[in-house]
Amino acid sequence: MKVLVSGASVAGPAVAYWLGRYGYDVTVVELAPALREGGYAVDFRGPVNLGVLSRMGVLDDLRARQTGGSPMRFVDEAGRQLMRLPGEFAGGDLEVLRSDLSRILYQHSCERASYRFGDSIAWLNEHAGGVDVRFESGIEETYDLVIGADGLHSIVRRLAFGPEREYVRHLGYYIAGWELPNTLGISGDALMYNVPGRLASVGPDRRDPAKAGTMFLFKSPELTYDRRDRSQQKAIIAHAFDDLGWHVPQLLEGLPAATELYFDSISRVDVDHWSTGRVVLLGDAGYGATVGGMGTSTAVVASYILAGELATSGGDYRAAFKRYEAQLRKPVSKTQNGGNRTGKFLAPGTRFGIAARNRLLSTPFFLDQMLKAGAKISGLVELRDYSGEQRQLVQE
Repeated sequence: MKVLVSGASVAGPAVAYWLGRYGYDVTVVELAPALREGGYAVDFRGPVNLGVLSRMGVLDDLRARQTGGSPMRFVDEAGRQLMRLPGEFAGGDLEVLRSDLSRILYQHSCERASYRFGDSIAWLNEHAGGVDVRFESGIEETYDLVIGADGLHSIVRRLAFGPEREYVRHLGYYIAGWELPNTLGISGDALMYNVPGRLASVGPDRRDPAKAGTMFLFKSPELTYDRRDRSQQKAIIAHAFDDLGWHVPQLLEGLPAATELYFDSISRVDVDHWSTGRVVLLGDAGYGATVGGMGTSTAVVASYILAGELATSGGDYRAAFKRYEAQLRKPVSKTQNGGNRTGKFLAPGTRFGIAARNRLLSTPFFLDQMLKAGAKISGLVELRDYSGEQRQLVQE
């Protein structure tokens, strides 16, 4: 079967790896001209997450690139510590940069899948024999299945399911990040500075001490802007923070020159059914929560399950899609709930809220409970072993 996967960040290369291993003819199309650099650290927690990475053969590679966790120190405008969160709070059992994860998944999948960078799906038409696809480049091809692994603003979801506004709910905040020279000499902990409804932070690059990375988060109603216009996005960020002190002015000075900018709303995706006909959604495209929803680890596990169910379905892709969704729907809803709270946690809307958060998480008991809750949620999926079916397909 010919399968088209839209998106080459995490879910796309992960499902391409498994489908290629099961003998499918896989093409991955990605709008960006190359693998994206930059991005925040992402984490994996518990035996389910690590088990899938191990089965893929990427766990050792990722451990060689792990950051060791990212401790966070919340400070006031004078730099005095208000609260500190240990590295395992955000880093789980294994933390790596998103760009490193994407590159390793690509390297492990590119022998089994074809990649087409700098192109995107422009049109879909499903019929009895497959799905006709026209790309922005003008190329037209027919595939048996199409997988939308293209993120919160999924093109596949828009074309096959309907407008984004029907599925994506704004959660009241925007988040941004960019890389810049480490002129402030930041080392060790990431520094986090709050005022009501806003957070500005800077942390060291875990491999290159000459570089640093920022995270800016602010409360806002939904904004209208061009997602492909970086200068417009930079202007929005600068305007949202141009009145703050601390290190904010120096950090904003590095924004105009930033070549890899991350800027997006904190939003949640809810789709009643993750598939329609021969088209299925994977990862953030179907059940994303921008930050704090364990979306990256969920996408890797979901890729394993989707590919395994397809491989064991005897060609009945509809049944495979149903089993894939049945296994993940309930656990995913719980991980998404974490994304609902991220903005309010990182940038409470009042000074009282900031003080209450700092006081609560300075208590070892509450911090320990939050760590345990994250580990529990990440283990809600039970993995089926598809290895027997894999060997059969390889022999055939």
